[in-house]
Amino acid sequence: MRWTDTEQIAAALADRHPDTSPHTVEPTEIRDLAARLSGFSDDSTRCNRRILESIQLAWIDRAG
Repeated sequence: MRWTDTEQIAAALADRHPDTSPHTVEPTEIRDLAARLSGFSDDSTRCNRRILESIQLAWIDRAG
């Protein structure tokens, strides 16, 4: 996965952290959680706030 795979990252975060409310996760925490996902192989310096917000919104959608 790369930072542009926002939907895939959100799905993996939802699966790995089912008891975490994506509404309460800070962008820096999303960056750290995503970087630790199995199969993630992108440079953390390539991500920005817009990408992190996209991941968070997709995660919120999945959490329902």
